[in-house]
Amino acid sequence: MFLGVTSRSARGMSAAVALLAIGAVGCADAVDSAKKVARQRSVFSLTPGDCYNPNGAATDTEAFSVEIVPCGEAHKGEVVGEFTIEGESEYPGDDGASKIAEKRCPAESLKFISDTWAVPEGVGLFLYYPTADSWKTGDRSVSCTYAKESGTFSGSLRNASLNADQRTYLKGANAVYEALWNNQPEKDQIEDDLDGYKKQAEAVSAALNSHVAGLKDVQQPETVKLRAQLDETAEAWKDAASAGTLDDFYVAYDLGFTGIDPKRTVAARKELKLATTVPAAPPPHPSHAPLARIRRDS
Repeated sequence: MFLGVTSRSARGMSAAVALLAIGAVGCADAVDSAKKVARQRSVFSLTPGDCYNPNGAATDTEAFSVEIVPCGEAHKGEVVGEFTIEGESEYPGDDGASKIAEKRCPAESLKFISDTWAVPEGVGLFLYYPTADSWKTGDRSVSCTYAKESGTFSGSLRNASLNADQRTYLKGANAVYEALWNNQPEKDQIEDDLDGYKKQAEAVSAALNSHVAGLKDVQQPETVKLRAQLDETAEAWKDAASAGTLDDFYVAYDLGFTGIDPKRTVAARKELKLATTVPAAPPPHPSHAPLARIRRDS
């Protein structure tokens, strides 16, 4: 799983100039080029559900426009979420803006893609965020997208046809990973921020308890087994949150992470007719690889 971050730029080539430029090529090529020109859209106007092809490489660090295509066609990416940066009187800098985007986009994407396990292999999270120049023009928006660094995929990533049991399971499971992601301690080492890790454990325990409560009406056998296991796991995270010593925390923390091992959910997922291939790094997760950043320049 990777995260790309691109800046947005207001620079661009007019459609008229582009059409004149293709006048010397063959008719078929001209039609294809004209179609691409007509599909160009500023990165400032991206909305969730837009499928697109970047005009450069997927990993370019700056972009001003993309080609919007029907999701049924092969494409490199799809916009899966957006939000506005708030509470900042001045531009927080490239690092600050990208960190805000990194923290929010995994959760925002889960509102669009209920089951991240169903995301095609090689597709990862990319972010379009403001730069200092675009900030001066009033740009505060971040676009969260899933894109493929190499190759393309077809179809929308939106999970539109889920039944009640599937929605219940995914809502609870996603909330658990959100609790992990949104409560990451500042320090990498537990010894350096035990209180931060205990706070995270408390959030995960609460999310697991809600997940367990939500699954009580799902009576399929493997899901019932999973519910019992998650109930025990919630207790382990609760013990970690209230641990009196570092050693006690480690014991409970290890049990807690073992209990949310994605492999333990495969049988229930199969029973619920959900994707069963464990992603390399199910997002959002503290061990998630760095996200790709794309600045939106003006």
